[in-house]
Amino acid sequence: MKPGVDYVCVGVGVLVVKDGKVLMQKRKGAAGAGTWALPGGHLELKESFFDCAKREIMEEHGVEIRPLKVVSVNNNIGYGRHSVTVGVLAEITKGVPKIMEPDKCEEIKWFDINKLPKNMFDASEWVIAHYKGEPLG
Repeated sequence: MKPGVDYVCVGVGVLVVKDGKVLMQKRKGAAGAGTWALPGGHLELKESFFDCAKREIMEEHGVEIRPLKVVSVNNNIGYGRHSVTVGVLAEITKGVPKIMEPDKCEEIKWFDINKLPKNMFDASEWVIAHYKGEPLG
């Protein structure tokens, strides 16, 4: 069985906001390849949302974070899969983000939270919209 294809999987999107900018990565080699997304990944068995956020951002970008709060929970059906995404707001406490998994991420960039890229991963778009308090469609 494949997560999100044969059953619903739970993911965590890490929303790191600094000076009005949000950290995003361009996906590679997975669902939504070529779209901009928040760092994050699948929740492991018996793992908390905050622990997942810490683990995923360390694996993907080599930084330590302090999770602050859950900002959203979304039901996402797209890219041929089904997932529930939990958005976690966090701040970087140590390190500078870099690409640690080049097979999964082709670029990282800080975007102005009010001038986001057009080609966004749907789950990340929902997390950011919830955080900003925008109406959702």
